[in-house]
Amino acid sequence: MSLVAELSWRGMIQDIMPGTEALLEKEMVSGYIGFDPTSDSLHIGSLVPILLLVHLQNAGHKPYALVGGATGMVGDPSGKSEERNLLSEEVLQFNQEGVRKQLSKFLDFKADKINKAEMVNNYDWFKDFSFLNFIRDVGKHITVNYMMSKESVKKRLEGETGMSFTEFTYQLVQGYDFYWLYQNKNCKLQMGGSDQWGNIVTGTELIRRKTGGEAFAFTCPLITKADGGKFGKTEKGNVWLDPEKTSPYQFYQFWLNASDEDATKWIKIFTLLPKQEIELLIAEHQAAPHLRALQKKLAEEITCFVHSREDYEFAVKASEILFGNAATHVLNSLNEKQLLQVMDGVPTATIERTALTGGYDIINFLTETAIFPSKGEAKKMVQAGGIAINKTKISTDKSTIELTDLLQNKYILIQKGKKNYYLVIVN
Repeated sequence: MSLVAELSWRGMIQDIMPGTEALLEKEMVSGYIGFDPTSDSLHIGSLVPILLLVHLQNAGHKPYALVGGATGMVGDPSGKSEERNLLSEEVLQFNQEGVRKQLSKFLDFKADKINKAEMVNNYDWFKDFSFLNFIRDVGKHITVNYMMSKESVKKRLEGETGMSFTEFTYQLVQGYDFYWLYQNKNCKLQMGGSDQWGNIVTGTELIRRKTGGEAFAFTCPLITKADGGKFGKTEKGNVWLDPEKTSPYQFYQFWLNASDEDATKWIKIFTLLPKQEIELLIAEHQAAPHLRALQKKLAEEITCFVHSREDYEFAVKASEILFGNAATHVLNSLNEKQLLQVMDGVPTATIERTALTGGYDIINFLTETAIFPSKGEAKKMVQAGGIAINKTKISTDKSTIELTDLLQNKYILIQKGKKNYYLVIVN
C-alpha cells in the first residue's frame, strides 16, 4: 500500500495537492511539519502531525520537524477567534527545548540513516532577516488580494476583534519557511492540520513565483469527538505528552474512556497497527462492545508509544485499583508518587497522627473525616459490608483503625460502596 493510500485509509488526509502521490512514489521526498513552541510540552492534538512524520519516515522518506522559534513570536491566527499573547524570547527558548526533546522520542535521528529525521528552527533564518529585506524579497511576490482570500483571514476580519498586521503577515512568514527549506534542504512537501491549508499553499505559491519550482502538500483533518466535545480536553484542561503535566495513568484513562465511535476512528489514526489487525479488532469489538477491546488496545498502543510499556502496565494496575477488584497487595505495591497519581481527583480528608495512637474507632473516623454525615449511616454501611480500607473489606470485628493501616506511612484509602473513594492524609 502506498503512503497516500495508507494515510487515506486511516482517515489522515483531507486536502492534497495534485501530483503529491506521484512524487512520493517516484523518489525519496523530504517533507516537514511545523510545531510552534507555545508551551514547553506538546499535547495529544500534536500526535497527528507527529504520526504523519512517523509514517513518512517509515515509508522511506525524510522527515523534518520545524520548531517555530520565529513564528512562535508572531502567533498563528488559523482557527483562532482572537489574537493570542506574544511570548518572550526566553520563554520561547525554554519551550523549544521541551518540544525538541519530545519530538526526538518519536522520530529516528540516527546519523547513519539516509532518511534520518532532522530538526530545524526557523529563528535561525529569520533572526538576521531585516524587515525591509523581508517585504522586498518575500512580500512583493504575494498580493494582498491573495492573502485576504484565505479562510483564516476572512473569519478574523469579519469578527469583532479584527486582525493585527502581525498576524496578517503570519502566512508570509510560514510561506518563507517552506521556501527556505525547499532551497536549502530540497524539501518538496509540507504537511499539517487542515486549518493550515491556506498558510501551506502560500508557501507553494512563493516557491513557484520565486524559483519557478514545484512544491507539494497535504493536510489531515482536525480531530473531533463524537459527542461534540473538544478533542484532547478534559475537566483539567489539555492532555499533555509530558508525564509531569498529565500522568501516564491520566493519559491512559483518556483513551480508555473513548466512545465506541471515537475508538473506531482513533485506532486507525493514533496507532501504527496494520490494517488487517485493526479490522479484526473492530469486528471483535462490534461482536462484544461491553468488553471494550477496542478502547483497551487503543489505550495500550498510544500509552506505550508516548510513554513506555512500564507506564502502561502501571496504568492498568492503577485502573484495577479504582475500577476493578484489585487486592490490597496491588495497592501496597505503589510508591507515594504513583499512589497520588491514581488518587488524583479523589476527595481527601486530613487527620492528626496522634488520633491513631492506640486505635481510632472506625465509626468516629468515618464521621469525623466527613465520609459519612452521621454515625448511624456509617455504622449501617459497616455492618452491611460496604466499607473497605485499603481495598480490604472490613468486617464487624474490626473496630479501630491503627497506624499499621497506613499506606506509605501517611495515607488511608477508604472505599464506600463500589465506586466512592476517599483518601485520608495522616499528618
